[in-house]
Amino acid sequence: MSGFDKVVTSYAEALEGLEDNMTIIAGGFGLCGIPENLIKEIKRRGTKGLTIASNNAGVDGKGLGILLEDQQIAKMIASYVGENALFEAQMMSGELEVELTPQGTLAEKMRAGGAGIPAFFTATGYGTPVGEGKEVREFDGRNYILEEALYGDFSIAKAWKADRYGNLMFRKTARNFNPMAITAGKIAVVEVEEIVEVGQLDPDEIHLSGIYVNRLIQGTFEKTIEQRTVRSA
Repeated sequence: MSGFDKVVTSYAEALEGLEDNMTIIAGGFGLCGIPENLIKEIKRRGTKGLTIASNNAGVDGKGLGILLEDQQIAKMIASYVGENALFEAQMMSGELEVELTPQGTLAEKMRAGGAGIPAFFTATGYGTPVGEGKEVREFDGRNYILEEALYGDFSIAKAWKADRYGNLMFRKTARNFNPMAITAGKIAVVEVEEIVEVGQLDPDEIHLSGIYVNRLIQGTFEKTIEQRTVRSA
């Protein structure tokens, strides 16, 4: 296989070079589309002092929530605290620094980072604590705040299917933050359910080009549901 082959065979190799105090951009939404095995590898490595940008921190005992258990995360950049009691407790006690960011703004900060756009103006958050201390400009009679792009030392994400060059397909809502997160990391690591040979994916069905992917690994997944709701008998 050529030098364009992105496939690695172990999670240790996938996260080689990850060190304490780095910034990680993580895909996923709740427990949907999360790179669960890459997160478990970070847990296994014991990497500390991390800044993690992700929609939220999973739930207690699942997803990014497992990194809170040993206080591996120093700062979370997220859109909500959600269903994670440990996340809430650490934030309220001051053990964990939290930068709450509107969901659409967070996605755009990741996208901008990947596109080489250092900052952008948005009306979201103007006049609220989100906008405090940020530059304000008026366009067409409306006030906007300046938001800076997000960049990571690593980005971790999950896709459904990939070829060996890292061209990716996502499945339904698991697409969520994953494409933007991938582009915002200096080293982008993606785990997938299936890897196929180059040429087997329909080019029109590829959601993200392999040019953004540095390492690719095939894994198996629990696909845990946060809240299972069923109709009573």
